[in-house]
Amino acid sequence: MGIFQITTDKRRLDIDVIYRFLCNEAYWSRGIPREVVERAIEGSLCFGGYLDGRQVAFARVVTDGATFGYLADVFVVPAHRGQGHAKTLMAAIMAHPRLQGLRRFSLATSDAHGLYAGFGFAAPASPRSLMERLDPDIYTRTPDQP
Repeated sequence: MGIFQITTDKRRLDIDVIYRFLCNEAYWSRGIPREVVERAIEGSLCFGGYLDGRQVAFARVVTDGATFGYLADVFVVPAHRGQGHAKTLMAAIMAHPRLQGLRRFSLATSDAHGLYAGFGFAAPASPRSLMERLDPDIYTRTPDQP
């Protein structure tokens, strides 16, 4: 097993790996169009995780770099899970200079609460103050469906 390396250099991102995972494997983005993935990457601080030069992990943070951050699209490809890569990736994210001193750093997860709790994430202190506009089927509807 090689050394797991993390970088924010977008030129190293393997868009094919990211797109395939988000479109076909991630429960939160099934069916997402490639152009949407590319736009999301363009507008985010991205973290790629690599073994022997091949991308095996990804995460992105939408942030203003001063007050707010939203962690999204965190994954390790299935063949490389269970080796601590998600924790290493999260440690790198939490240590990144642009993400220090944020008043609010949020995320949404259905299955990784334990991972994120280890980095200080918890249920919202004031859930009644949070609102969202959610369209969970946006990527799977045909264009003629409302």
